[in-house]
Amino acid sequence: MRFGNHGRLFRGSMLSVFMPVLVSAPIARAQSTHVVSRSATQQEGGQTGAIANPLDPQMQIYFVDVEGGQATLFISPDEHSLLIDTGWPGNNGRDADRIAGLAKQAGLKEIDTVVLTHYHTDHVGGVPDLVGKIPVGTFIDHGLNRELDNGITQHGYDAYQKVLASGKYKHLIAAPGQKLPIPGFDATVISADGNLIDHPLQDGGAGKPNQFCTNAPAQKPDTTENSRSVGLLIRYGAFRILDLGDLTMDKEMELMCPTNKLGRVDLLIVSHHGSNLSSSPVLVDAIMPRVAIMDNGAKKGGSPQTIDTLRGIPGLEGLWQLHYAEEGGAAHNSAGRYIANLHSPAKDCSDEAHYLRVSVEKDGDFAVFNSRTDDTVEYKAKK
Repeated sequence: MRFGNHGRLFRGSMLSVFMPVLVSAPIARAQSTHVVSRSATQQEGGQTGAIANPLDPQMQIYFVDVEGGQATLFISPDEHSLLIDTGWPGNNGRDADRIAGLAKQAGLKEIDTVVLTHYHTDHVGGVPDLVGKIPVGTFIDHGLNRELDNGITQHGYDAYQKVLASGKYKHLIAAPGQKLPIPGFDATVISADGNLIDHPLQDGGAGKPNQFCTNAPAQKPDTTENSRSVGLLIRYGAFRILDLGDLTMDKEMELMCPTNKLGRVDLLIVSHHGSNLSSSPVLVDAIMPRVAIMDNGAKKGGSPQTIDTLRGIPGLEGLWQLHYAEEGGAAHNSAGRYIANLHSPAKDCSDEAHYLRVSVEKDGDFAVFNSRTDDTVEYKAKK
């Protein structure tokens, strides 16, 4: 592995020797895990990191702190970019500033493609502010808003439609099974507008009976925009990443029972910020992610029930969180080194904006960097 200390936003020194340690988090169990510690110069807004070596063929994935919304930025080795969701509106453009600032510090002059998983305000709300901060090429979504009885959802959708109506951006509607036409990425649509892929994928061990469906309780159909989420399976070489937006348990069961249509993944972007409306065992146990990352807020997502479910995933090596989840207390949070923004009753943590970054090699080796601690945890590919 060549991760070292060369992610994209680093201004400090480099530690050249990796030191294997026994990882202390309850759910980080892999003997192949290494922790690399280093110092870095703190930057405005709490954003620290490392300058990537352009010769390394790595995908970079940034989990931007948008306080319990979602904004996940993928950058291919040739600097094509994909942003999944745009965080909240308001707060003086806070989330758009964080996304655009991180993108620019990572070397981007524009964001090629933005996928909006659905039209809840913590996912679509940042669009108008974002396009005023950094150019965007294409927007991809699931089509019409289906949650017409929710005024705030309709407001966010209307604001997004106004952006599209400017004629400045390309616009595509996602459909299950479609390969998204995004340069530098292999992204397959798993779910969109309440519809799901109707056959197993051709890799990752997909197509086998799902043993976790046995005796799984039936789920009440979700009628909100959550069930309409655009879900993606993104591949980079041997590495597989799953992001299903806020897809709910009823759709998870439809997708995964009786046949596991997805197979195994390396990285799970935890659905719905760790809400207990998503992340059923029929999904998370069957896909057996090596690492899960949860873009929760201090008081949004990170349900104790979901934490317990994630901890029970067979073979899970690490659970990372964007925030300490106040609801669960110490018993239902990962160890501090796996949390980007820690709980602090003495101050408002919303201005810290620490992020997580995943650096991925094509052979499946990857590393997670925490900008708060300036530590990197490495995970070797399964041979």
